[in-house]
Amino acid sequence: MTQFQSDTSRFRATILATVLLLAGAGLTPSQATAQEAPRLPLPAVDEQPGQNTDSETIVLAGGCFWGVQGVFQHVQGVTSAVSGYAGGDKSTAVYETVSTGTTGHAESVRVTFDPRKVSLGHILQVYFSVAHNPTELNRQGPDVGTQYRSAIFPVNAEQAKIAKTYIAQLNQAHIFSAAIATKIEPGRIFYPAEDYHQDFLTLHPRYPYIVYNDLPKIEDLKTLFPDLYRADPVLVAAQGTN
Repeated sequence: MTQFQSDTSRFRATILATVLLLAGAGLTPSQATAQEAPRLPLPAVDEQPGQNTDSETIVLAGGCFWGVQGVFQHVQGVTSAVSGYAGGDKSTAVYETVSTGTTGHAESVRVTFDPRKVSLGHILQVYFSVAHNPTELNRQGPDVGTQYRSAIFPVNAEQAKIAKTYIAQLNQAHIFSAAIATKIEPGRIFYPAEDYHQDFLTLHPRYPYIVYNDLPKIEDLKTLFPDLYRADPVLVAAQGTN
């Protein structure tokens, strides 16, 4: 058995069982969650226009990194989306260890984008409305544990300020039926995940977990943000994870 087969079978077995049970009941995992993210574009982010750089990076966590990565790989202006871990130490940035929920890490995605083509505000709009449900604490759909928490790991104070302001804006507008659970966690180092986790949605589109949990997110991106959607994803395999 390969490392990919061993890890995914071990740590997704209970998830798959849940998915199949929900399917038998005529539900998708997202329909079974307590709070459902709205299926409409969120308000624009209040940010200063114009950037003095052609590349910016932010690290986002919102459940299993397969779907989050897959979403941002289809966003215009994103030049790289790498699955990995943030919030813990380098020594524990290993899938099998992170999956215990005891490392402080969250499954995360390092999103690199050209701010001349897509703003941080647009990245956050997609993150909060398509990539995951920000009202769930330490879980997303069938995935439960601190490693699946909703968190933003800003790389500078300006990103942290914009993210905090936007969360407050969404809460004050009562966009969601529950308060946003997303935490801002600055000063954390991102560690790329194992190669077999990269480009997972694209490489395994028929994997049951992907079919039930993640392919609908791509459709939501295409429907809600047609100007941001691109059909051909930007893949790690073509760029590397460094």
